[in-house]
Formats: sequence, structure tokens, C-alpha cells
Amino acid sequence: MSDYQHFVAEREKIDFLIEKGFTIKSVTENLSGAFLEFERIKQGKVEKEKLHILTADARKYFSGILIQQL
Repeated sequence: MSDYQHFVAEREKIDFLIEKGFTIKSVTENLSGAFLEFERIKQGKVEKEKLHILTADARKYFSGILIQQL
């Protein structure tokens, strides 16, 4: 898969979780990528999801989402 296709796949995963009502709660970056932790409260329960982001473009993309959440 090309880098662009990887980016599109990661962007779609991020968008899917955002559309479901999740917000980004934490970001951990290291040499193998960025680990995003998403969280939402639904019917009094806290639901969590994690994504491993590898591409630089997807990192830029979620950075924009973080700024919007502020």
C-alpha cells in the first residue's frame, strides 16, 4: 500500500471514532508512531478506544482535531 493509502485508512479510522462521539484524551508518541486514546461517555459508562498511527500526514491530521477540541 502507498503512503497515501495508509494515511487515508488512518484518517478514516480517526473520523469514524470522532463521528461516534469519541474525543482524543491522550497521545503518546515514540519511534514506532503515535498511540491515540479516545474516550466517550455513553449512558454513564466510559468507553475507550486506542489507535496506532504510523503516517506523518495522519499525525498532522489528528493534531488539527486536537486543536479543534480545545
